[in-house]
Amino acid sequence: MPSPLPLIAGFDAAAPLVWRHGQPVTAGRFLAQVLQLASALPDPACAVNLCEQRANFLIAWCAAVVRGQINLLPASRAPQVIADVRAAFPDNHLIDDEVVARVLAQALPASLPALPQIPTGQVVQIGFTSGSTGTPSAHAKRWGSLHFNTRFNGERIRECLGAGAATANLVATVPPQHMYGTETTVLLPLLAGMAVHGGRPLFPRDAAEALAEVPAPRVLVTTPVHLRTLLASTQEFPPIAVVLSATAPLDAALARQVAVRLGAPLLEMFGSTETCVIATRLTAHESGWRLYPGVSVEPAADHAWVRAAWFDQPMRLQDVVELSAEGRMLVRGRNVDMVEIAGKRASLSDLTRRLLEIPGVRDAVVFQPSDAEAAAQGVGRVHRIAAAVVAPTLTAAQILLALGRSVDPVFLPRPLLLMEALPRNELGKTARAQLLQLLRHAPQ
Repeated sequence: MPSPLPLIAGFDAAAPLVWRHGQPVTAGRFLAQVLQLASALPDPACAVNLCEQRANFLIAWCAAVVRGQINLLPASRAPQVIADVRAAFPDNHLIDDEVVARVLAQALPASLPALPQIPTGQVVQIGFTSGSTGTPSAHAKRWGSLHFNTRFNGERIRECLGAGAATANLVATVPPQHMYGTETTVLLPLLAGMAVHGGRPLFPRDAAEALAEVPAPRVLVTTPVHLRTLLASTQEFPPIAVVLSATAPLDAALARQVAVRLGAPLLEMFGSTETCVIATRLTAHESGWRLYPGVSVEPAADHAWVRAAWFDQPMRLQDVVELSAEGRMLVRGRNVDMVEIAGKRASLSDLTRRLLEIPGVRDAVVFQPSDAEAAAQGVGRVHRIAAAVVAPTLTAAQILLALGRSVDPVFLPRPLLLMEALPRNELGKTARAQLLQLLRHAPQ
């Protein structure tokens, strides 16, 4: 049986692990807080981690792991979503910011506690997909598997930082309960020697202030939606060493804008809740994805199989992919993303990208409801695609005229809904159910 692995790799009690209000919380103090909370937790097998403050989330996540409990991470804080998770895993208890604050108000032990060792096979987390392509599903993660993934995530980031770079400090616009947020803002601090800012800035000024509260080199963890907001602002930002992006496809033009505006390379991460991150690319000048060592991909007609030594079993990837002669993975679109109309095929994400390239379009999403979904929304049979667009200075006719210059007429969205804002979640994704609701407002 493999040996247990430490809760904090390369433990250095004096090293910063979290930054709060510009002040470091050392790994030693953090560990003491984790063990204090762990001793106060009740006995159920699962902990529903509802902490909104990133530092508290990280402490609670680790405390549950130390107690041998599974972190349940609902895809959102919506009451019904939480209720569904608790019903699916009834032996649970809740941890929120109030619980953490109450326990940590007590005096910490004076002596440095022993570093816990966690069995590699222990399930430490069950994450849930966002529902952007259908009903959310649950995926368990083992400690040993997360160790492997985090090692490679850290190595790719350090490649971008360059030889001799100091310990990186992470500032993230994404929440920790989604897999991308967990991999970057929970596991990188624990297992890759990086420290994380305790906040979650949403607006450009907030991001600038958070970045200023941590030393260089700074790594900004974000999404394409958040990046577009930052780039559209006039806000000045402290020097950024690397920008990480995931959760939605990002085109080379936006990556080049990041390099010019923020002065940093953009490292895009490819993965899923099922697989975690399995590949990266420097999107400004790379179209193919560089797979992590030990990861193999087997393309099929409408999906791909992913294998890795640390997986319990092969994982089905809901993407249409190819492998280049150099071994790079080329992603052609998700199987639910590919549409066929009048014998012609297109990718919904590519159509969305083309919409976003139109001057004046601030946000957009293209989708295609099934006949059953359209009927359930009371809009009859739908064989075309639809789009929701934020473009305050444009009319629908102007947008369609511009889009028609780059796509086949059969893929021009009907209806095209002009919105003040799109219903996006914390990761910038739009849930399919919310998109279908938009059809009720479409002219018949």
